[in-house]
Amino acid sequence: MWEKINNPDFNSPEFGGIKNEAGRNSFYLSAKKWCDVTGAIGLNAKAGRYGGTYAHRDIAFEFGSWLSPEFKLYLIKEFQRLKDEEARTISLEWSFQRTLAKVNYRIHTDAIKERLIPPQLTKAQMVTVYASEADLLNVALFGMTAAQWRQTNPEQSGNMRDFATLEQLVILSNLESINSVFIHQGLTAQERLSQLNTIAITQMHSLIGLAEIKKLGNRPK
Repeated sequence: MWEKINNPDFNSPEFGGIKNEAGRNSFYLSAKKWCDVTGAIGLNAKAGRYGGTYAHRDIAFEFGSWLSPEFKLYLIKEFQRLKDEEARTISLEWSFQRTLAKVNYRIHTDAIKERLIPPQLTKAQMVTVYASEADLLNVALFGMTAAQWRQTNPEQSGNMRDFATLEQLVILSNLESINSVFIHQGLTAQERLSQLNTIAITQMHSLIGLAEIKKLGNRPK
């Protein structure tokens, strides 16, 4: 049966002859003869110093089960354990996806409520050269430097990026890549800041209206 399932070249008529002969006193079948006559691939007999008879693991498991009831029981238990573990994994993945969908939907609605669209920078901010590229990105996206955020939020530990929304983090990652391109192009800090701010505003408009986020939030409970 294993050969019929896995071996398209298995010689079924020859197998029929062997099956009819099986049970007779004169019947004898070696692994080598079995392979030669039927074209079987599940068993492999090798002669010589390192020779022997080898079997595909499916057949080896069946052979072991026939030899030892204890082995068969352990095999059944292990199979059941793996299937239970697989079921738990699938359940956890689905639970995680449902939780993520709810979180994403909440982020979406909060983003609208809190007006997460990055503020358009003033002329004074545009002409200011910030001390680090990180702060340039902070101003482009959040409208303030890290130091300004700490002054505004003295009770918070960490930094402004620790309290960023999912949308803001996605855009921040995009801005980092785009900023590196601008640097290679030789744009000044002021030019880069202006363009990055415009990009941040455009991308936030796109993200908070993303249809996929709405679909995730509307999954059946």
